[in-house]
Formats: sequence, structure tokens, C-alpha cells
Amino acid sequence: MSTPLPNRIQLVQGDITKQHVAAIVNAANSSLLDGGGVDGAIHRAGGPAILEECRAIRARQGGCRTGEAVITTGGRLPAAHVIHTVGPVWNGGHKGEPELLANCYRNSLRLAAENHLESVAFPGISTGIYGYPKAEAAAVAVREVRQWLAAHAWPQQVVFVVFDEENRRLYEQELAN
Repeated sequence: MSTPLPNRIQLVQGDITKQHVAAIVNAANSSLLDGGGVDGAIHRAGGPAILEECRAIRARQGGCRTGEAVITTGGRLPAAHVIHTVGPVWNGGHKGEPELLANCYRNSLRLAAENHLESVAFPGISTGIYGYPKAEAAAVAVREVRQWLAAHAWPQQVVFVVFDEENRRLYEQELAN
């Protein structure tokens, strides 16, 4: 199910590994090695090429810090690239989590722009095992994407990919504001 929205933003309920975009964003862990949730699904669907590039990045820079982002091939995914970003673990919201989460979106969008990627798809970063409240995370995501797109030509399209009805409703509410 797909709902077109103004300002180059689209909302899709489905599987991020099946999105036909230039890049999908991976809610990675700081080691950049195969994890669970979205990260595990992306690594399984994309195959070993993604993990090989993640290992090379890890050897070069020692992983990826919270709020930062790196880019790899998409391997066997429909997307040519994966942008890996490390979201914050929720600790009540008083340890910089909103700014760290905002940095995930900004740094991912910056990489998409630097690589002239026409489209990028985001999952709900940090809302799984990292425990970030879904409504607050959706608000940060929509705000940061809107601000970026208002100031930049690339990427031309951003897709929020949600897995379930609850998240779809939360993103619809944020996008309607």
C-alpha cells in the first residue's frame, strides 16, 4: 500500500528490502556487523557483499558511531546502495537521543545527496530493540526529512517504509501536520 504525499515524500507500508529506490537506510549497530531486526533482514536479503563492505569500513574506521552514517553496495537488493546509520538507544530522552536520531536522518540524507541518489527509503530508526518511542521517532524523522528536502535537491524522493498499521498511522499523522 502506497500513499503519495506532497514535498517529495512518500509513505509505504511494507518490506524495506523490497523497495525499488536508489538506497535504503539500515538501522545498523555500531559494529556494522549483521544484527537483528531491520539490520538482519537487510543483510539476509542483500547477501554477503554488504557484510564484506561493512567489514572493510570497520577495518578502516572502527565501525560507526551513533548518529553517523556510511554507505555500501545493496548487494542482491533492488536498491543499489545501503546507507547504514546507528540510531540511539532510548534512555528516557534526556541523554541527547532526539539530536542523535536527527543526526541519523541528516547524515543519511547527506550521503544520498553526495552520491546523487535520486531516492532513499527509511525504516523507523531506533524504534525496535533500541526502544525509541515510535511517535517521537516519527516526529523527528518527518521534521528532519522535510527540513532537508526544503533546502536540497538531492535526494529527489524520500520514502518512509513502515512495517505495520500502527506506524503507518503515526507517520500519516506527522505528515498531515
